[in-house]
Amino acid sequence: MPYPGVCQSTSDSVVLPLRNTFSAGTILISFICLFLVVGGMYLVNSRREASLLIPESQPVAVSSVAQRLQDQVTPSLFALWERAKSAVAVLPEEPPAQEMPEGEAAIVSEMQQVPLEQEPPSDPSVINGVIAKGDSASELLSPYMSASSVQQLLNVTRKLHPLNNLRTGQPYTLVCSPDGRDMERFEYEINDRKKLIVTKTDEGLVAHVEPIVYDFSLVRVSGTIRSSLFETLASTGESPILAVRIADIFGSEINFIKDLREGDSFSLLIEKRFRENEFKGYGKVLGATFTNQGKTYEAYNFATEDGEAFFNAKGESLKKTLLKAPLAFTRISSGYSMNRKHPIFKTHKPHQGVDYAAPTGTPVKAVGDGTIEKAGWGNGFGNMVILKHSGGLESMYSHLSGFASGAKRGARVRQGQVIGYVGATGYATGPHLDFRLKQNGKYVNPAKVVAPRGGSIPRNRMNDFKNRKALIGEYLSGKRSLSDYKR
Repeated sequence: MPYPGVCQSTSDSVVLPLRNTFSAGTILISFICLFLVVGGMYLVNSRREASLLIPESQPVAVSSVAQRLQDQVTPSLFALWERAKSAVAVLPEEPPAQEMPEGEAAIVSEMQQVPLEQEPPSDPSVINGVIAKGDSASELLSPYMSASSVQQLLNVTRKLHPLNNLRTGQPYTLVCSPDGRDMERFEYEINDRKKLIVTKTDEGLVAHVEPIVYDFSLVRVSGTIRSSLFETLASTGESPILAVRIADIFGSEINFIKDLREGDSFSLLIEKRFRENEFKGYGKVLGATFTNQGKTYEAYNFATEDGEAFFNAKGESLKKTLLKAPLAFTRISSGYSMNRKHPIFKTHKPHQGVDYAAPTGTPVKAVGDGTIEKAGWGNGFGNMVILKHSGGLESMYSHLSGFASGAKRGARVRQGQVIGYVGATGYATGPHLDFRLKQNGKYVNPAKVVAPRGGSIPRNRMNDFKNRKALIGEYLSGKRSLSDYKR
């Protein structure tokens, strides 16, 4: 921007500041003009006075009177002239022009060359959102990309993570040009562990997957059951969803549907995840204890060649071939019986399964690893799933309202995987799950089946496990500060 008091020039010469000075000649000319004006006015006025002084009766010549006035005025005018010259004489002479010092000249030259201030470039436009039901990648990106560019994006991401079916509820971020017209970067969170990133470069669109970075803190959650595990957890200030995590850990040891009692207690050591100081859910469970009807069960997270798993204090796997129940939390409306009155037909006949009353839509889990033998209509059983397990075991899940995605004949499932949802199809008076087990083709009481335990810690890793167990135990007991935790 221009600087005050500095002349701008298009040449390379040094530009000097303006100076408010006047030369002596200028002042002299000003006095001469003033002298002439005043003198002229004086003469005119004198002639008028002369005509007024001569009476009409006296024939005195006007020229003689004018001559006398001129003789009086002329000396006065010359006196004024002399005073003007004297005033000019005492004025100081204008100092000669001096060259500007090199330093000052350089500064002025720099000032001359300083460019006008420009506004900084605008920030890119950032759009944060969450995938809604029915959203597609094309709909999200088409306002900021041409149809061909959208197709190119779908092509470069296909091998990393196809964007044909976006998961409802997943966050995404669009970084656009400052005018909001062109996509520069697209981020989509595949799950809570990793995200897909597509960046626009000079060579085209580049895609990659990277882990989501969290900050972690360790918390210890403890409580004593008074009414239910859910309500107890809520009273601690933590999410009741942790009840499901506890049931998943001890599900092979405790039947959380029928075995819980008032006074049972638990302690859970779990990570909390944060992004930009905002809570983003729970991380992994390091360890837990659960006291049920006076017996305490322990669980320690330990990594083996097969991945992380939970082991008891002896280093034995907590995972068994079968879960105690196919639902995490509900109530048993009808147990295994050889002589039960049928609620619809009112006749007495064996009930060779266990009925779990639960709201319609409650997820139903596979009690063990297996292969789907049937997923479809079973007449009085309504929608049903039959799983074949190792060792001649077979599990049945009936009266389902629907099936989980991918649940079809021949599909492999893992223990704890959702295979369907509670309903009231077939011969049913209300929403519930009819769960049954067969051993070598014969029905058996699910509560009496003793499922074999999984593997144990290898001998060459037992010392590592003992050290890990001791550390987790110190955190659980409070002997070690949670702030010492390093992931």
